[in-house]
Amino acid sequence: MQMRTLGASDLAVSAIGLGCMGMSYGYGPASDTREMVSLIRAAVERGVTLFDTAEAYGPFANEELVGEALAPLRDRVVIATKFGFDFGTAAAPGQGGLNSRPEHVRQVAEASLVRLGADTIDLFYQHRVDPDVPIEEVAGAVKELIEEGKVRHFGLSEAGVQTIRRAHAVQPLAAVQSEYSLWWRRPEQELLPTLEELGIGFVPFSPLGKGFLTGTIDESTTFDANDFRQIVPRFTPEARQANRALVDLLVEIAARRGATPAQIALAWLLAQRPWIVPIPGTTRLERLDENLGAAAVELTADDLREIESAASQVTIVGDRYPEELERRTGR
Repeated sequence: MQMRTLGASDLAVSAIGLGCMGMSYGYGPASDTREMVSLIRAAVERGVTLFDTAEAYGPFANEELVGEALAPLRDRVVIATKFGFDFGTAAAPGQGGLNSRPEHVRQVAEASLVRLGADTIDLFYQHRVDPDVPIEEVAGAVKELIEEGKVRHFGLSEAGVQTIRRAHAVQPLAAVQSEYSLWWRRPEQELLPTLEELGIGFVPFSPLGKGFLTGTIDESTTFDANDFRQIVPRFTPEARQANRALVDLLVEIAARRGATPAQIALAWLLAQRPWIVPIPGTTRLERLDENLGAAAVELTADDLREIESAASQVTIVGDRYPEELERRTGR
């Protein structure tokens, strides 16, 4: 597996990481713990070094899973987790509202360290920007945790460029995590140029469009009642049918390159900047191998021009989030 460095930091990780959320949360019932432990360890054996989790995934269950799976491999991996919500504790659950007050950031860090079975959090993201807490205070809280050795690197998730600049001035950011793929390209407008200017790495989540760009989902696909995609406007049957044109493009190019649509979508992301590290998620070994195979797919300049030209003719239908959740992004 090729390695990449996140921006100007010294944080080197595999070119493709593993998003672990779907193992415990978001896409239907949680998967079998033993099977997911095996899958995570298989990823390490295949060269993956970046594993993404959060207290919100479960809540708490995904951090515990990742901690258990990586305990014997801790010196070979980078674990990223997140703060920013108030879930209370397992014994006294909270409501899950935003909370990035400095004292809460510390509480989350210390609880996450226990669940992860770690001495240090390699990359600690603010999961969503809290409008009630100045970002300078948040960055200052993480800076203290870094000085104490409890955190190695600071990151933001789904933050706007002004928030990124203000945070970076207090505590340099190693990475920003936001959605980015061939069917969600808004980061190209302001975010990517800002990250390039500041020397911050970019970790796209949902790089396969929540599964849509794999070519395995169409308008007749049904989702589990607990699957987040049930409430996503972009996943209505009508939107899926309209958006199939983008998948057809990937299928056509993949056939010529002896690859899969998912591999072409990931290879396209990798080709955008050398400091981009996508984190596709999966619960299946064969999909893990497929995704990691994208690192060996080298798209030519002609390939990239063809994708750009064809994709520009496709109008994507449907918002990526329900309105209430979209309001929590880009601030």
